[in-house]
Amino acid sequence: MHSPTSCRVLAIALLVFASGAWAPRSAADQPGEFRLATFQADVTPRLGHPLLGSHLEPARSIDDPLFAHGLVLLSADKPLVLVAVDWCEIRNDAYARWRDALATAAGTSSDRVLVTSVHQHDAPLADLTAERLLKEAQVDGQIIDRDFHERTVQRVAAALKQSLEHPRRVTHYGIGQAKVERVASNRRVVDSSGKSSFSRYSATRDAAIRDLPEGLIDPWLKTISFWDGDQPLVAINAYATHPMSYYGGGAVSSDFVGLARAARQGDLPGVHQIYVSGCSGDITAGKYNDGSPENRARLTERMRQGMAAAWSATERHPLEQIEFRSVPLVLPHRDGEQTEAALQKQLADPARPMFNRALAAMGLSSRRLHPSGHQIDVCAIDLGRAEIVLLPGESLVGYQLLAQQLRPDRFVMAIGYGECSPGYVPTDSASREGYAESQGWCWVAPEVESLMTAALKQALGSPSK
Repeated sequence: MHSPTSCRVLAIALLVFASGAWAPRSAADQPGEFRLATFQADVTPRLGHPLLGSHLEPARSIDDPLFAHGLVLLSADKPLVLVAVDWCEIRNDAYARWRDALATAAGTSSDRVLVTSVHQHDAPLADLTAERLLKEAQVDGQIIDRDFHERTVQRVAAALKQSLEHPRRVTHYGIGQAKVERVASNRRVVDSSGKSSFSRYSATRDAAIRDLPEGLIDPWLKTISFWDGDQPLVAINAYATHPMSYYGGGAVSSDFVGLARAARQGDLPGVHQIYVSGCSGDITAGKYNDGSPENRARLTERMRQGMAAAWSATERHPLEQIEFRSVPLVLPHRDGEQTEAALQKQLADPARPMFNRALAAMGLSSRRLHPSGHQIDVCAIDLGRAEIVLLPGESLVGYQLLAQQLRPDRFVMAIGYGECSPGYVPTDSASREGYAESQGWCWVAPEVESLMTAALKQALGSPSK
């Protein structure tokens, strides 16, 4: 027979258990214990859909399908999501829609969702407000099919949510890097007279320009992986280059980086392969690519070899922390021909080519949604010895190198093509040389390097002064 005291203790215990206070904690809630889920979904457009915001021929064939590849990191804090999308760009309210939908699916907040475009050109570009402005101006053309966009977002969100039914334990993360040979080169070239220009494009047919030195690049392909004991689960591969060999004819493709990703998936079928493009606004394969279709296979194999070498060089470390930092960044709008009045005039002018009016709509979209400037979250995932940081738009490679310099004590993986509303984000030196004027596709004011540097320092937790 129990004493009255023991009966009271038992009754209290039963009440506490019934209230949920004694409910067993999930692995993700246990200090120092982490889980991970991976997902993928098809994001291929229909035939006839515009590519690169209508700048190129619409989709006429599917050379290979496009995908979104992602992961969810689960810990005692709210989930973190990283997803890489085989699209050219996602910007403004389209970017917000991706983050909101994936946050809902993951049970987290949108600021903890890192969305990046891989930036292939024979692929969709999303800006919902710009699309609406085109329709209001009765422009005969399209940037993005809004219904297709929403269906795609919902498909990716559903894949994410389903992946959470079977998360895997994570005990370690791996870091590895290897040099990629004969892929990347800088747009900036200097001729024999000492004159500089930004004339080395993804497909450079002028042999004299191809023969000039590579210029400033980051030659290292970096891989961060997550492991359950000795079992690898996922590999995130990052390299700084525009990911195009040949493009513009309407043949949808993930191009050489997506094909290399698929090849590595075949090499390591149990390890989910994710590829992200580094800060490569000024980096192309132009020194090693004249646009011949056969070069796609060559570039694919070089990327595959780089991924394999980085994997072989991987060193594992116990996963003891997952910290997240998000720093608000406001990049001022570009003026001149991109004031509100100038853009409205361009959009309304029926004599202008459709794509020029689409560019005006994109500029207006940014100004309408972000009147004080391009509002961006610079996000970083801190694993201890390694950090992943996401930068906006077509940030130049100088910002990737800067991120590494700010944390020489860390393995820093810099990713570009986050919120793409600014377009190119030049360094100050590139701005002074007229990068934006020579390339176009830039909605951000010149000389923003100090703003980018301050945000990177905060996001990376840099001790640098």
